[in-house]
Amino acid sequence: MTGVILDWTPEKAAAFGKANLQFRHALHERPLFSDEGLAEALHRYPRDHLGVFTMGDDPVAWRSWRRGSAEGLSGDQLLDAVKTGRVWYNLRNADKHLPTYGALTEEVFADKAANAGVRALRRDLGLLISSPGVQVFYHLDTPLVSLWQVRGQKRVWVYPPTAPFVTDEQLERIVLRESAEQFAYDPAWDAAADVFDLTPGVAVTWRQNAPHRIENAEVLNVSLSFEFMTPRAMLRANVIYGAGVLRRRTGLKPTLRDGAGPGNLAKAGVARAAKALKLQTTMQTSLPATFRVDPLAPHGVAPLW
Repeated sequence: MTGVILDWTPEKAAAFGKANLQFRHALHERPLFSDEGLAEALHRYPRDHLGVFTMGDDPVAWRSWRRGSAEGLSGDQLLDAVKTGRVWYNLRNADKHLPTYGALTEEVFADKAANAGVRALRRDLGLLISSPGVQVFYHLDTPLVSLWQVRGQKRVWVYPPTAPFVTDEQLERIVLRESAEQFAYDPAWDAAADVFDLTPGVAVTWRQNAPHRIENAEVLNVSLSFEFMTPRAMLRANVIYGAGVLRRRTGLKPTLRDGAGPGNLAKAGVARAAKALKLQTTMQTSLPATFRVDPLAPHGVAPLW
């Protein structure tokens, strides 16, 4: 029986979640991602959960990333705006809000479990619909991620999850939610990146916490972002969390290493205790809305007031 991923190999199965890998799939052939299907998803998705963003052209100017509002617009209007504007939509937890995407998520993770033994925890499917030529700035995610292209074309740069691309202290701040996932990027780092050109039917996954950035080609882009944890990934996240607590509470300077050795298990124990005792205060890292989507405005963006 053919799964969702078309080109599993024993080598890819063994490396899944531990290396940067590219796969082939056939999700782009499904009517779910036609204009009609996307407009329906945008119409049915809870408007107060919709992530709406715009940004500048310079990949270094990550602070130009701005959040907006899409209240009062139909799914067709939102789709018109993203086709001709400069906006980026993220329908987070689409698997929980839209039944068809919930079924798709089950199908994808059943494939990963059957072929790579992936035990996926805390799953989140994001439906990403973005304008021609827009970008996602240099950032990293705490969970594991796989990105599936279904319409359009984009280029993804994936960097090693080590210094200078990201320091232990930066990782700790992100996992502790003291800072946003985006941070400063040096174009010289591109020489060390793995570069993937995503077209319909191509998916890529990368090492946990690997910084990455994305640039769309001059065409509407539709992608699926599957975020998830495995027991191994959960351990790493708790190790980083525990190391951050130790750095802040004791003045120690812990180092981050992979694996389930005694030191990492101790850091994970610190993380569990700190969460239970609520020792770490989460800072507000979400952006205020500064614009509204308007299909008739230049770049699909108008002042909020």
